[in-house]
Parts: sequence; structure tokens; C-alpha cells
Amino acid sequence: MSVQTRTSPAQPLLTVDQAAEYLSFQPRTLDAWRVRGCGPKFVRVSARAVRYRIEDLVEWAAERIQSSTAEDSAAR
Repeated sequence: MSVQTRTSPAQPLLTVDQAAEYLSFQPRTLDAWRVRGCGPKFVRVSARAVRYRIEDLVEWAAERIQSSTAEDSAAR
């Protein structure tokens, strides 16, 4: 039996390499963000396997949209 929501079909989980490529970062950057807790949400499949949902990558990137560099310093 597959697990799906009624509103959207199941999306494939991306590996760290695939997620990094999707975001145009290095996989090590995602690794560091996970340790610091500042990157996109992730799925821990097992003790050594981490995956990302595309919807979480899109949401994380959308939360960082800015219209000027002044917004960045105002948030500090």
C-alpha cells in the first residue's frame, strides 16, 4: 500500500547530492546546514541516510526571497 495524500501525489525523495544540485550548492553545504539547523527541512531515512522533499527545498528558498540587501541587515 502506498502512502499518498489526497491533495498531491507522492513526490520522490532527493538524495543530498540531488538536493544540492537542485539548489545550486555543494553537498557539503547542505551537510553543514543540517548540523547547524539552518538549512531546509530534511527526512532522516536511517542513521546514515538523509533525503529531501522538493516541496521543502522550494519553501526554504521562497522564505529567503528579498528585494534589497537592506532587508538582510534590518533582520539582524
